[in-house]
Amino acid sequence: MAVTRVFVTICHGAASRRKRQMLMRSLGTNAGHRRHGASGFSLVEMVTVVAITITLTVVSVISLVPLLQTQHVVNAYNMTLAALRQARDNAVAQRTSYSVTFSNSVTPKTIAVAWAPASGETALPSGNVPATVTYQFPTDVAFLVPPSGTPAPDSYGTGANAIDFGYTAASTTGGATTIYFCPDGSVQTSNLCSGFGNWDGGVVYLGRSGNAFSDRAVDLWGGTGRIHGWRLYPASGGTYQWIRQ
Repeated sequence: MAVTRVFVTICHGAASRRKRQMLMRSLGTNAGHRRHGASGFSLVEMVTVVAITITLTVVSVISLVPLLQTQHVVNAYNMTLAALRQARDNAVAQRTSYSVTFSNSVTPKTIAVAWAPASGETALPSGNVPATVTYQFPTDVAFLVPPSGTPAPDSYGTGANAIDFGYTAASTTGGATTIYFCPDGSVQTSNLCSGFGNWDGGVVYLGRSGNAFSDRAVDLWGGTGRIHGWRLYPASGGTYQWIRQ
């Protein structure tokens, strides 16, 4: 009897251990299923994330557009300064004449710098004739007439022409689109560079249509080839004024 009771007790203990082990395995399996089910995203969650991402992208693009447009005008303004300085530096260094031609009838608008030899000049001192260098504006920037009533920078003309050179001792009509830098650094009306009376002053205006506050201007005084840059700002009474840059 004693042996029987011991055997029954052992069997009962073994059965209890197996039940506990099976219960633990069951609990572990259920927990794993729950973790697996919670590890993904529902369709609603994914759609919400995509919608938020698209909204943020659109808002960012819209806010960047004005900045990009302003930068286009700044780039065109810097191109204008670079073209004029290049022409002047080339003329002085190579003791010859260089032309600068502003074109508003093409898209994109351009500024062309080219060697403009006078009569009898067949080659530069180096023996090489340089090709024309053409600067192209961004497509949304053009040479534009400034707002009506705005005083012209350095009093060159009335602002009636977007490209307004040709002001000399003998002429106040303006409107010329090509100028010539001479060996002495002056700006004149032709590649003959015959001096006083032909010194060519003027101004060129540029900006984006419909946005006057983007407007820039660059002017020249023919006697020295001095270059000034300007930006348009609002003034009292709904008018505008040019401020030196």
